[in-house]
Amino acid sequence: MSLVQLDRPAVRPAHPSRSVPVERPVAALRSINVDSTDVGDLPTPPRLRAVQEAPEARGFALYVGVDEAKAKAAGIDLATLVRALRTLTAELVPDAETHAAVALAPAASGGRDVDVVRLALQEPAAVAARHATEPASAAEGVVIDISRKQVTLGGEQASLTFKEFELLQYLVLREGKTIDREQLIAGLWGNGDEDAPNARTIDVHVRRLRSKLGDYQLIVRTVRGSGYRFDRHADVTVRHSLIAPSPDRF
Repeated sequence: MSLVQLDRPAVRPAHPSRSVPVERPVAALRSINVDSTDVGDLPTPPRLRAVQEAPEARGFALYVGVDEAKAKAAGIDLATLVRALRTLTAELVPDAETHAAVALAPAASGGRDVDVVRLALQEPAAVAARHATEPASAAEGVVIDISRKQVTLGGEQASLTFKEFELLQYLVLREGKTIDREQLIAGLWGNGDEDAPNARTIDVHVRRLRSKLGDYQLIVRTVRGSGYRFDRHADVTVRHSLIAPSPDRF
């Protein structure tokens, strides 16, 4: 004898203490010979996965710690080194895509080159380790955060304009070096900028910046006849760990 059974959703017990027969859903409309087939032996439809597939590798980052001086001593420069690595990658995997980012940090930042690179390019483990070792007293002085483009004085954010922060950042990234007025103008405003100051009015911009640094205004020091210089103070923290990398220019 044959019957036709339609798919129906499984019926769950209404209460755990009651025994209610549960019908297994049938995979499709089919003819069942009840004389020779046990309903319990019918195949059940596959269950939907509640969890997504595990993520797969999409690429990798190789952090190389080498500055221009070390590269030059080895008879190469960073641009040539990056291009060589890209060429090798293209030869091994023609469809691979690459992006190069150079880590920018002052020479005085110290530490191993590869650690500076990991911090500057925001490698998660390196950033977490750096934050864990930052002195708790940093909030009591000046914190210059390059990535967030903000300065805090005693835990309070200073009201620097975008251009004022750029001026401070330009000096901070060249710590210990005297930057003349013409270099500041060229680096911050560029050619053809109608708002670009002249060598005389750049002093006005520096004076406004200093006024917002309060008791720490002397970190921007005037070098008579030469220009300006960033001098680190004991209570000044510069967070290089979140420095934005340079664009892909190789």
